[in-house]
Amino acid sequence: MSTLPRKIVAQKNSAAYHGYHRDSALLVIFGISLFLLSGCAVGPDFVRPEAPKVTRYNQEGDPRETASVDGLSQRFDDGVVPVANWWHMFNSKQLDAAVAQGLADNPGLQAATASLRQSQENLRASSGIFYPQLSATFAVNRQKNSAAAIGSTAPSTLFNFETLSSSVTYALDVFGGQRRAVEGLAAQVDQQRSLTLGTYMMLTGNIVNTSIAIAAYHAQLDETGELIALEKDQISVAEKQYQAGITTYGAVLALRLQLKALEATQPPLRQKLSQAEHLLATLEGKAPAEFQPPAVLLSDIALPRQLPLSLPSELVRQRPDILAAEAQLHAASAGIGVTTAALFPSVTLSGSYGQSSQTTNNLLNSSSNVWAIGGNVTAPIFKGGALLSQRRAAIDAYQQSLASYRQTVLAAFAQVADIVRALEHDAELVQTEAQAVKDARLAMDLLTANYKAGTADYLRVMVTDIQYHQAKISHLQAQAQQLQDTTALFVALGGGWSTDPEAKKVVHLNASK
Repeated sequence: MSTLPRKIVAQKNSAAYHGYHRDSALLVIFGISLFLLSGCAVGPDFVRPEAPKVTRYNQEGDPRETASVDGLSQRFDDGVVPVANWWHMFNSKQLDAAVAQGLADNPGLQAATASLRQSQENLRASSGIFYPQLSATFAVNRQKNSAAAIGSTAPSTLFNFETLSSSVTYALDVFGGQRRAVEGLAAQVDQQRSLTLGTYMMLTGNIVNTSIAIAAYHAQLDETGELIALEKDQISVAEKQYQAGITTYGAVLALRLQLKALEATQPPLRQKLSQAEHLLATLEGKAPAEFQPPAVLLSDIALPRQLPLSLPSELVRQRPDILAAEAQLHAASAGIGVTTAALFPSVTLSGSYGQSSQTTNNLLNSSSNVWAIGGNVTAPIFKGGALLSQRRAAIDAYQQSLASYRQTVLAAFAQVADIVRALEHDAELVQTEAQAVKDARLAMDLLTANYKAGTADYLRVMVTDIQYHQAKISHLQAQAQQLQDTTALFVALGGGWSTDPEAKKVVHLNASK
């Protein structure tokens, strides 16, 4: 490994100097030539990947609206991006408060924001390379020299030596290696900004989803509790009928087994409820012991009727994980420029000016004046093929990032397609379950009327009542799934951060501009 240095220096000291005007002229000409060359930067200029040409997410086309339930359906607005604070569309003050609390205190979001600020400061620090590096020095030394070191028999001397000087160095970025390095750091800032936006987006989605789950678990536990009470009444009636010889003991045992099976569903539900409450506490930056879960009722959470459905070409410009992959691709592109510039010479200009004297009184005299200016060129000659291998590795890293970007885009499209279809099927399921609840309610009302008229026994009334509550539980589960899939759509489309002032404030979008 070797380099080929070439230094052009003009200097003056307190004794004498020669050829000052000639060397100064050479240095000026050399500096001007390098300055003219410094406008270029080797390596490829980054170009954003083109937006995909597809105009829909599903092969057979995306639905315009979902099935109607009680005359209401969800309609997809093509080409519309999510609105800011999209969770307000659920019309729940408890949900709004939970999201606000999480955005204020979530440690994960705070860590992501701190990482963003760190990357911004690293970018500012690296940008200092484009400015001259100036330093000042003041030194006082007391020295003793021995004349024997130069073959003299003169006595040794003892003296003071004082120096006051300043120096300046400037690295001419002739081939743009430093500019590409700073470009790569700027791309890393963009990547961290996108990751922070992704954290913000996922946090809001998780809080809404978890709150919906808590409300659904409470509703299911309430319905299950009423159902268990009905089962117990049914067993009580069956036992009396068995004692009266109207029914068999096997029928009583069958009802008891049914009750135990129903009671067995409660502990898992309570466990899921506890887990959801603990998760929400964590999302809001609190320990479970100090967290009071919000009293959110599933019936108080409105289902948004107008849903955005951004075009695929818009999705790649607004979804944070795609933007992060694009920024990583940009950084890899800049890396090619850095490794390419390493193949060429590097140029540094330097200069110093100061005063040197053996006494303080003479330190500021013109006779103590010293200065030096110079330029240094270092070129790689042989490094065992390391530089070329590093450049090829940078090209391979770019190709890897490009493939990862494409994979991220495809995964995003597939996710949106899945959610759109899920919402379509959710509406169909809710429609079916809602009709089942209506039918069960009607059957229960008819049997109740027959029971009052004396044409039906109480046991049959309880059976229909149980069927009604079972239908309600299934309906609650379908409603909760529809609400959660609606939340997933907002998140999959990018969470509306581009129009959200709070999101821009959180990630300091203009901090590095």
